[in-house]
Amino acid sequence: MQSVVITGASTGIGWATAKLLLDRGFRVFGSVRKQADADRLKREFGANFTALRFDVTNEAAVRGAAHQAFGPLLGSDPSLKGPKGRIVMISSVAGKNGNPLMSAYSASKHAIEGLSESLRREMMLFGIDVVIIAPGAVKTPIWSKAEEVDISAYQNSPFFPALEKIRKFMLHLSEIGLPPEKIAERIADALTSSHPKVRYTITPEPMRYLMAAILPKRMVDRIIAKRLGLLPSA
Repeated sequence: MQSVVITGASTGIGWATAKLLLDRGFRVFGSVRKQADADRLKREFGANFTALRFDVTNEAAVRGAAHQAFGPLLGSDPSLKGPKGRIVMISSVAGKNGNPLMSAYSASKHAIEGLSESLRREMMLFGIDVVIIAPGAVKTPIWSKAEEVDISAYQNSPFFPALEKIRKFMLHLSEIGLPPEKIAERIADALTSSHPKVRYTITPEPMRYLMAAILPKRMVDRIIAKRLGLLPSA
């Protein structure tokens, strides 16, 4: 039986991926932060699911989980026999683009892209592959939070009109977003394909991201700025 560790298995993409892989005969170790989630997932998923309760900011808990499920089991320990493991990193289409007023998010996804590429080249020593999944909008609870954010503190900012437009666009993304199960299918492919790509992009608006990738950056800058009202006054 193949085993997989999923960080953040309680909802969204993590939950859908755990469900799919369990249905395909995997043993799944899924990290959660709350005991209530651990208990719920155990009831939902059954005997082949093991909850790992830790927060990624808790170093001691992460180290404890590592002793139970990852590291050497991927193939870095030469004394352990068996096929080499594979690491799948969840990035975003924002990992290759920078959106205005979302610099922190874009920076975090660019960091994942750089980490993944460096790790892939390091892990070649052990025959361990690293694959990036870069989703666009996904139907998860994160989008509903856009309505809850109070932006009134920025009313006197020159960026306030653009901020309002971005919030409306985020609500639009919540309507057109892909179901988490679609992302889970791509993750399963990345884990099991004999010749996986190094990066998979999956988005409900492929033409939008294709155009952003092939058009000159200055042109994309002006298109985005015009839509958000970020061009300087004449």
